[in-house]
Amino acid sequence: MVSSWIDLMLCSRINKQQLSFYYRIIMAFTVNKEAKTVTLDRVINAPRELVWKAYSTPELIAQWWGPREYETVVDTLEFKQGGKWRFVHRKEETDEEYGFHGEYKEISEPAKIVWTFEWEGMPGHVLTETITFEDMGEKTNVTSVSQFVDIKDLEGMVNMDMESGATQSMDRLQELVARMK
Repeated sequence: MVSSWIDLMLCSRINKQQLSFYYRIIMAFTVNKEAKTVTLDRVINAPRELVWKAYSTPELIAQWWGPREYETVVDTLEFKQGGKWRFVHRKEETDEEYGFHGEYKEISEPAKIVWTFEWEGMPGHVLTETITFEDMGEKTNVTSVSQFVDIKDLEGMVNMDMESGATQSMDRLQELVARMK
């Protein structure tokens, strides 16, 4: 598994044109148990303002947030510092439903969002996620750092296939902003 862009270049010995292709589709997923963080890094082929809009608009969030097999319902979205949010994943065929909620701690448009995240299936296990949006012209580097309170919470989330869910979300985000251009 690739844990950084440097690893990708060293392992693959690929040229710049190939790196550009992989840079568009690969998400770096790094677990740091010592710091109790998970970092996701993905370049989205869209200007920062468009990516920001996808993160801050309820109708757009519902189109990309979460794994493909679930419908995402934006139950609450108060996109302001101190505002609450709640999203629900639904799988109609099996009647599965999973709720997630939190609070916006900081919003610095269009560069940064800090929010808390709690899966309602395990109340009391709250992480803080910092999402930054680096302007790269027609692309945006989205970096998300999830800070866990303890190592058990981090390992639990990683073992529940956090990487796959995050990858699917970022793929769906890329598809959405491509349609919006």
